[in-house]
Amino acid sequence: MDWLNDLVITFSVVAANHLGLVAAIERTVKHRLPIINCPKCMSFWTVLAYGMLTGSDQFEDILELVAAALLCAWAAIWLELFMGFIDQLYLKAYEQIYPTADSTDADA
Repeated sequence: MDWLNDLVITFSVVAANHLGLVAAIERTVKHRLPIINCPKCMSFWTVLAYGMLTGSDQFEDILELVAAALLCAWAAIWLELFMGFIDQLYLKAYEQIYPTADSTDADA
């Protein structure tokens, strides 16, 4: 079991959802994609599919794979929350550096 690949898959899935890529795909195909639109579901199924394609067929490995997929789905929730928190910090810093209020004179 390659944990680094599982972490990369989970991060990629959450980032794609968080940054709006999945929403853009849904608008393009004009169809809602519920499993892909959910970072937890997409993380679980993507890690599970990746593990099935690259892993062995022993029962112990399958149990480990399902546990890893569930752990990645759980981690996706917290990673999504962390990304939202970072967005809020970024917006707050951006507003302090570049105030939105127009302070120029109307006659200028």
